[in-house]
Amino acid sequence: MKLEVMPKQRVLEAEQREEAMEMSGLDLWKHEKPPRICSLPPPLPAPPACDEAALVPPLNFAMVDDGIFRSGFPETANFRFLKSLNLRSIVYLCPEPYPETNTEFLEKNGIRLHQFGIEGRKEPFVNIPDDKIREALKVVLDPRNQPLLIHCKRGKHRTGCLVGCLRKLQKWCLSSVFDEYHRFAAAKARITDQRFMELFDVSSLKHLTPSHC
Repeated sequence: MKLEVMPKQRVLEAEQREEAMEMSGLDLWKHEKPPRICSLPPPLPAPPACDEAALVPPLNFAMVDDGIFRSGFPETANFRFLKSLNLRSIVYLCPEPYPETNTEFLEKNGIRLHQFGIEGRKEPFVNIPDDKIREALKVVLDPRNQPLLIHCKRGKHRTGCLVGCLRKLQKWCLSSVFDEYHRFAAAKARITDQRFMELFDVSSLKHLTPSHC
């Protein structure tokens, strides 16, 4: 079998055709319109800085009834929030003197302090004085003192007992009184607190403010 040898001229012509095709493609690329570049959307605005004057409620804050609130001990960060409540009074259930910063806030905003010093012991059934709870309830239920805030240190035990006795005046059943107490005391709930509320006699206070009881 005899192989056909491509003449030199034909090889040269083939190379010239390939080169022409490459040049033709290059020319076409040069005359093509440049790709359209889409403009990017403007950057999103930066998130607003944290508002240092935000309303921050105290620990364990909650509404008890119209014009009656409860919480743990208010810090300076809570003052703006308390101011928004337009409080007339604070019922303070600890024996320690009220801090100067808090006292200045009360004076500046015309808020009256009612202090009923109850020791924060682990046996509140023994140490919560029945007469102080009664006097505190009279303040709480007097419309002239409302809106008001009840607080102790953490807003759990002393505050919980006072609110529990108020609920008895409002004719709540004991199971509901204890359920509310447990929501705030949680793992720190004390059987002795519940015993105190169960035995507390509200008969001498039933004449107070029928709007709440």
